[in-house]
Amino acid sequence: MSSDPWGRVDETGTVYVRTADGEQVVGSWQAGSPEEALAYFERKYEGIVVEIGLLERRVKTTDLSAKDATTAIEHLRQQVDEHHAVGDLDALRKRLDALVATVESRREERKVQKAKQTDEAKHAKEALVVEAEELAQSEQWRSAGERLRALVDTWKGLPRLDRKSDDELWHRFSHARSAFSKRRKAHFASLDAQREEARKAKEKLVVEAEALSGSTDWGATAARYRDLMTEWKAAGRAQREAEDDLWNRFRGAQDVFFAARGEVFAERDAEQGENLKLKEELAVEAEKLVPVKDLKAARAAFRAINERWEAIGHVPRDARPKIEGRMQAVERALQEAEESEWRRTNPEARARAEGLTGQLQAAVDKLRTQIDTARAAGNNARADKLARELEGRQALLDQALKGLEEFGG
Repeated sequence: MSSDPWGRVDETGTVYVRTADGEQVVGSWQAGSPEEALAYFERKYEGIVVEIGLLERRVKTTDLSAKDATTAIEHLRQQVDEHHAVGDLDALRKRLDALVATVESRREERKVQKAKQTDEAKHAKEALVVEAEELAQSEQWRSAGERLRALVDTWKGLPRLDRKSDDELWHRFSHARSAFSKRRKAHFASLDAQREEARKAKEKLVVEAEALSGSTDWGATAARYRDLMTEWKAAGRAQREAEDDLWNRFRGAQDVFFAARGEVFAERDAEQGENLKLKEELAVEAEKLVPVKDLKAARAAFRAINERWEAIGHVPRDARPKIEGRMQAVERALQEAEESEWRRTNPEARARAEGLTGQLQAAVDKLRTQIDTARAAGNNARADKLARELEGRQALLDQALKGLEEFGG
C-alpha cells in the first residue's frame, strides 16, 4: 500500500483522497505501481489548480460576463466534487466559493454601473429631445439643420434604454426633426414662389430697359431708368442664376443708353463751352453801356447785343445764372434810366409833385406857428404834441422835395 498527505492506494489498487468529510474514492489503478497511481491523480489535481488560477485571472482582469464565469465555476466545481484528483480539494472548493463571491460582487457593480449609465443615457436623450424641440421652431435653417443632424449622431452613440422609454423619447425626437423639416420645406417652397414672382417682375423690367436703350429722349428716359431701378430693388431677388442673368441684361441696357447720352452730352458740353465764351464777350460789351449817358443809343445798342446773344444758344447749366445775371444787371440799369427820364420829363407827374410839396410846406409852416402860439400861452403839453406831428410832416416834406429834384428842380 502507498500513501501521501492527501491520498493513498490500498492493496486492491483503489485510490482514495482525504477531505474534510473523510476519505473519498478517486478511482481504481491496475496498470502500474501505487506511486504511479498517486502521481497520475496528483497531476489531475494540478490541472484543476491551473484552470482555477486561469479563471481567477480572467474574472479579475477581463470583462468576462457573470454568466460565463458562473458556468466555468460550475464546471470546475463538478470536477472537484467528482473526486477524480488527489490534493487539497477543500482548498479548491474555498477558492471556487471565493470566486463565486467575486463574480457576484462584479455582477452587482456592473448592475449599478449599468443603471448609472442607463440613467445618464436617459438624461442625455431627454436633453437631446428638448434641444431638438427648440430647434424645430427655429428659422435658422442651415445652422439648425446641421445641429439636428449632429444630434442624431449623438443619439446613435448613446446606449439603448428600456423599450418603452427609448421609444417614447425617440418618437418626440423624430417628431421634432419632422416638424423642422416640414417648416423648412414650406419656407423654401414659399421662397421659391417669391423668387419666381421676382423673376417675372424683373423680366418685365429688363424688357422695358432694353426697349429704352436706344432712346434719345435723354431727360425722360434717364428718369424712367431711375424708376426702373427703384422697382428692381423692390421686386426682391430671383433665383441666383436668373438673378445674375437678368441683372446683366438690365445693366447692359442702361449702359447702352447712358453711353450714348454721355457722347451727346460731351459734344454738347464742348459746344456750350464755346457759347459761354461768346456770351462772356457780349456781356463785357453790354456792361460798357453803364452808366447810361445816351439812353436812346444805349437801348439800341443793347437790343443789338441781345439779338446776337439769343442767336448763340445754350451755355453749361452751372454757368448760366452768372452770365445771365450780368446781362440782366445791364437791362435793369437801362430800365432805371428810362424811368428816371420819364419822371423828369412828365409834366403831370411834376405838377403833382409840386402840388404835394406845396401842401406839405404849408402844413409844416402852420404847425410851427401853432407850436409858437402854444408855448407863448404856456401850454407845453400841446406844444410837444404838435412838435411830434411836425416831425412826421417834415419827413414827408423832405421826401417830396427829393422827388421833385428828380424833375430837374
